Amino acid sequence: MTPSNLPTPTLADITQPTPLLGGLSPATFMRRHWQKKPLLIRQALPGAQPPLSRSALVELASREDVGARLVQRTPEGGWTLAQGPFPAAQWPALPRRAWTLLVQGVDRHVPAAHELLSRFRFVPDARLDDLMVSYATDGGGVGPHFDSYDVFLLQVSGTRRWRIGRLKEPRLLPGAPLKILQDFEAEEEWLLAPGDMLYLPPRWAHDGVAEGDDCMTCSIGFRAPAEDEFAREVLQRVLDAAQDEAEADAEADDSVRHSARPLYRDPRQPATANPGRIPGAMAEFAEQAVARLMAHPHARACALGEWLSEPAAGTWFEDGEPLREPWPALRLDARARMLYDDRHVFINGESYRAGGRDAALMRQLADQRMLPAVQVGRLSPEALALLDDWTQAGWLRPFSPANSTP
Repeated sequence: MTPSNLPTPTLADITQPTPLLGGLSPATFMRRHWQKKPLLIRQALPGAQPPLSRSALVELASREDVGARLVQRTPEGGWTLAQGPFPAAQWPALPRRAWTLLVQGVDRHVPAAHELLSRFRFVPDARLDDLMVSYATDGGGVGPHFDSYDVFLLQVSGTRRWRIGRLKEPRLLPGAPLKILQDFEAEEEWLLAPGDMLYLPPRWAHDGVAEGDDCMTCSIGFRAPAEDEFAREVLQRVLDAAQDEAEADAEADDSVRHSARPLYRDPRQPATANPGRIPGAMAEFAEQAVARLMAHPHARACALGEWLSEPAAGTWFEDGEPLREPWPALRLDARARMLYDDRHVFINGESYRAGGRDAALMRQLADQRMLPAVQVGRLSPEALALLDDWTQAGWLRPFSPANSTP
């Protein structure tokens, strides 16, 4: 099944047991394990195959728009780290064992990886980040470490031994180029074969070492922004919107601008013998201005949605052709991010108000990542014009459900 025609999870689907989660339903998994405790799943994907070959992974690692790292364990027990891209003609000379190639965002470039990532959409898309592929030779790994986000570790070729334990003291190995734990104590240990998967909540220490060559692991990672990042990103976008509004007002008549945007006034300001002190009334005016700016729920909602729907850094889209009747079925490009809330739809960092049938169909597009031709034809002229813009920008692509490629 290709990403373009994956079924949308329904309330019935998320309550049904699935091998992917070891016989648990997504609803039960989220209640029992998500952000709570690890879960080892034998044969989560029976007959699992790598989403790409080693040579294709190496080719990806040579690209400027792909994040790649090469980690090696030295004979003395140390570590080396090199950042990509790694041009194929200059591929580093490597020893026979104990090295790992890590490639981020493979789902944005490889259809099979995108399909694999889509299996985890029982978690909101706003949390789903990317699929990273780790290829290692015998003895390869990145050392004992912990992540600040949830992760599913799916073995797709070869074998890898995982040791995990609760994080007690996150002291890091001094001088190492990676964040390697200095004092790692394993509580459990398993050897994962193709099709096996391990789920780890945030801040569980783990160490995975390849046993034998041709070890490939897919890591499904999730976004976990810190509180200050949420505040900073939302506030910055609210400020940007206010600045755009102010610049638009600047083109209007001064009397209109001044009535809409009160200026600071202090008719009761007495003469002062301490001119360096900031007046209390001015500080209060500033606090009220900030509070008014952030008080509008729609402004905050737009800022949040625009931030969460921004494509990954370095993402670019190939231009498409204008939409023409008869309307085709449409699917989102694998690199596009589309979300929605009660009043808006968001796509690739832009926000739009939507209501009625258009809103329902736009939400269907976000949930299913595709829209059948008959549904495209039900959109209003204004919504069709938007989809035409998105198609020409490469965010949407026409496709044939019976014979589709992502």
